[in-house]
Amino acid sequence: MHITQRFSFALIALTLYFTALLNAAESVDNPPAKRTPISTHVLNTASGKPAAGVAVVLQYQAGKNWEELGRGLTDLQGRAADVYQAKKPLQVGTYRLVYETGVYFKGQGAKTFFPQVEIIFEVEKTDEHYHVPLLLSPFGYSTYRGS
Repeated sequence: MHITQRFSFALIALTLYFTALLNAAESVDNPPAKRTPISTHVLNTASGKPAAGVAVVLQYQAGKNWEELGRGLTDLQGRAADVYQAKKPLQVGTYRLVYETGVYFKGQGAKTFFPQVEIIFEVEKTDEHYHVPLLLSPFGYSTYRGS
């Protein structure tokens, strides 16, 4: 191997090493933002696109009543990552996401059979993330636990 090739390889190795060190230092100084414990994503299966602008409300079941923990609109990718706005930590219990699908479809110039979709789910482990996708069309919907 020629001396300039060895020098180039050594220079590349040092660059990669120092880049890794800088990235490690940045992650200590600026840890990534903690994601909220509950998020949702709405996809319009009729159009094949994310459902932007869907109003979503997150609630917690407190006895016979529902306590609102947050609300928001889905973004251009159909995501509402910050719907959990409670100032307290996530707790074990029953939660409900309420989607204003009638308003969304009216804004799309379409009619829907489901003016509102409610998804009720259980939180058993408070150290886990709960992602609840909604696959939506004017005349049907489905959901699952995502990640």
